[in-house]
Amino acid sequence: MLIDGRSIANTLLTNLQEEIQKLSVKPKLSVLLVGENPASLSYITQKKKSANIAGVDFELRQFSIDMTETELVAIIHEINKDVGIHGMIVQLPLPRHIDTDKIIEAIDPRKDVDGFTSHNIGKLFLGTANLVSCTPKGIMKLLEVSNVKIRGENIVIVGKSNIVGKPLSLLLMNAGGTVTVCNKDTKSLKEFTENADIIVMAAGSPKLLKKDMVRPGITIIDVGFTLIDGKIQGDADFEALEPISLITPVPGGVGPMTVAMLMENTYLAAKGQM
Repeated sequence: MLIDGRSIANTLLTNLQEEIQKLSVKPKLSVLLVGENPASLSYITQKKKSANIAGVDFELRQFSIDMTETELVAIIHEINKDVGIHGMIVQLPLPRHIDTDKIIEAIDPRKDVDGFTSHNIGKLFLGTANLVSCTPKGIMKLLEVSNVKIRGENIVIVGKSNIVGKPLSLLLMNAGGTVTVCNKDTKSLKEFTENADIIVMAAGSPKLLKKDMVRPGITIIDVGFTLIDGKIQGDADFEALEPISLITPVPGGVGPMTVAMLMENTYLAAKGQM
């Protein structure tokens, strides 16, 4: 059975538009892009479309790939001081000569709509975050809308990245789930997945999760995204698993929700700065 992330995201964006119209200011999102990475440009196009649906003012600032770290930090500080801009993201990946962690930490936490700064991650740890990392937040919303029970359930996350695995584990623990995080060094992944009620795949390893690794009735959230021979492939063997599970497709599952949560975070950031 399918969890249609695209449909859920569109509904959320439409509802968000109604809430944004009630504000005395129009939320504005500034996206900073260094270089011309085709994948980054594609992601930004999707963000702009979602911003238009939600009623968020969208701004793209694109810079030469030769831009220095010092120059980028200066731009970020400028935006931090601009009261007309409520949310800011730096599109990743950055060129190798720029320190990603330093750039993220330069962002005002109140405008950190990606939820990547150590300030907002710390608040997530404490369960008090207002701006939560968009992909984990989108996954929680998918589970909520799909009426998937979390409290007391056995949940396995495959992948321990700072963007998905780690923050998601905190959200799920705060919601009462019993969470196990597996990674590339896990000795026998099947031993964990076959006893799980919910599995989140975020390893970047195509078709890693097979039918014989799960029990019927499982919920599978697939964050994997790998291009093979021009076709996008998730971390789960979708064709084999869909008949026995509640599962997100790739594409059309988590991706649209991530963008929708970015718009929601921009709205929340604007409210917090009023």
